Amino acid sequence: MKKRLTGIAALTAIGALALSGCAGGGGGGDDAPIKIGSVNSISGAATFPEASEAAQAVFDRVNAEGGVNGHQIEYKTIDDKGDPATATAAARELVGSDEVVALVGGASLIECEINQDYYAQENVLSMPGIGVDTGCFNTPNIAPVNLGPFNDMTLTLLNGSENLGLEDICVLLEIAGSTEPAYRAGIERWTEITGKEPMYVDASVPYGGSDYTPYIVKAKQSGCEAIAVNAVEPDAIGQVKAAQAQGWDDVTFLFLTSVYSENFAEALDWTGAGVHVPAEFYPFTEENEANDDWRELMTENDIALTSFSQGGYLAAMNFVEVLEGMDGDITRESVTEALQNMEPIENPMVAFPYQFTDIAAQEFQPGGWPVVLESGSNAWKQSADDWLMIPSS
Repeated sequence: MKKRLTGIAALTAIGALALSGCAGGGGGGDDAPIKIGSVNSISGAATFPEASEAAQAVFDRVNAEGGVNGHQIEYKTIDDKGDPATATAAARELVGSDEVVALVGGASLIECEINQDYYAQENVLSMPGIGVDTGCFNTPNIAPVNLGPFNDMTLTLLNGSENLGLEDICVLLEIAGSTEPAYRAGIERWTEITGKEPMYVDASVPYGGSDYTPYIVKAKQSGCEAIAVNAVEPDAIGQVKAAQAQGWDDVTFLFLTSVYSENFAEALDWTGAGVHVPAEFYPFTEENEANDDWRELMTENDIALTSFSQGGYLAAMNFVEVLEGMDGDITRESVTEALQNMEPIENPMVAFPYQFTDIAAQEFQPGGWPVVLESGSNAWKQSADDWLMIPSS
């Protein structure tokens, strides 16, 4: 990645080096803290508080054990409220005023697309716990630990067509901002892999709709065997209940990871032929040693067991591993260099190794673990014995 410190900014950085022996955020002195930040949607229409809470829990544990090479971690999170102006200001506060060395463990509905150019300008890297908007997946400065909703769309359709053998799949899309091309690219990738096409794609489904009956009636009357939807949790519950009200007992629901939660399972006694999801991380509803440390830490800190807290935990764990492998001052420049040159990190909670530059370039093989919510169970269970991977193109 090209460094973009130029002109006055470069002179300022050189002056700082001369005075303190370091550049960028804290960590350079004998006992200076390592400043890390994250921008999150904690209030507003869609919220993801667990990701940064989980990252905080990891950093607190590291601090309690003596920190990183004697440096305590200072972790600051800011709520962007799902508002573009607030997200813009949050990034400037963390990067410009607080001089964080990196952004880690966040989850925001909008901030990647809004702030990606600023992060590139300031030569700061971001490792979100959960990447949501398209800007999290098209810049060398941002590399989330999750595979993202657009890969998730391809996996969801693969799960339906290849694992479940469904033929007539209709796709309903809820579009926020400029995400429609990315979702359609995910659908086209499925078509390229399988040679199959959806019966139709309807991108007019509203976020937070009060009644999804017209969309369900259209799908049923069109002969859809399954509907694949990118809905968030409240909307997905409304769509399932609309299908139940129409007596559509044999419909299969193919949802993205965003609905994979215990709250969702408890809210639905009826799920037709089942709600199927390719979980982005190892299914947290399963007792398995892959999740043991995460589960214990989240439970100790009263943090919800969700995919979002898995993402925040993994981002913080990966980042600490990179920090612990560094020699010399821990500054923004040295952290950026370390992340760009890190070795891949394997973790059984994820289908693919994490390596910052490969993830940022989307040069990896995404995978998820299929789970299902069956009628009357109110509980998720695995529906496959291994990761479902998107074939390499």
